[in-house]
Amino acid sequence: MSAALDIKDIRAGYGAVNVLWDVSLSVEAGTTTAILGPNGAGKSTLLRAIMGLVTVSQGDIVVDSCARTGTSTWNMVNEGVVMVPEGRMVFRDMTVEDNLLMGAFPKRTRPRAQANLKTVYQRFPRLSERRRQLAGSLSGGEAQMLALGRGLMEEPRIFLVDEPSLGLAPVIVDEIFAGLRQLKEEGRTIVLVEQNTYKALSVADYVYLMQAGKIVMSQVAADVDVDHLHDLYFARKTGSEH
Repeated sequence: MSAALDIKDIRAGYGAVNVLWDVSLSVEAGTTTAILGPNGAGKSTLLRAIMGLVTVSQGDIVVDSCARTGTSTWNMVNEGVVMVPEGRMVFRDMTVEDNLLMGAFPKRTRPRAQANLKTVYQRFPRLSERRRQLAGSLSGGEAQMLALGRGLMEEPRIFLVDEPSLGLAPVIVDEIFAGLRQLKEEGRTIVLVEQNTYKALSVADYVYLMQAGKIVMSQVAADVDVDHLHDLYFARKTGSEH
């Protein structure tokens, strides 16, 4: 199976503050890769670096065997690399449908906007019911569905999803992860950043654990020892396992 995304020894951060230290990982096409770790581990910074939202000072980002380090965010989207950001970030003063149509703005997706809109409504019926409501009136779970739907409108080949369970009730988290599982079954390539280790492991094919801006564990999800994972997660143990 070919790698859709290769990250090779990247360093990145904010101004003079470096956050990522020689991070390397590989995401195979058609798989779900989970990136786990506590707050401040650098997970979101990694996704932002991939998307060109954070400057990469060292290393390479390779998409489908093509170097993309330093590529602008909009051109990453044009290449089919799409991120659903932490905290949803919907346009609160626009309707649900207009939010979704914003996802179809890239020129390559505009001809299929209405067909994709129909597909998103089938996937998330609650969004169809609320299509004329302002996004700011949605519950947290509905806003997360909207953010995912907006991302899907961009026809992602590589779908980066940042903390989809953050701040949501358990029943809504179950619904969100059922949607991610369906995307996985459709053969989507997904990179999932998540703090809920059990939920992440339930959908992942491969797992990376980050601590203090470094990868400290990488393993096939089915082989993960959860107790050992949590020891590393909470820094009760140190070391690297590949």
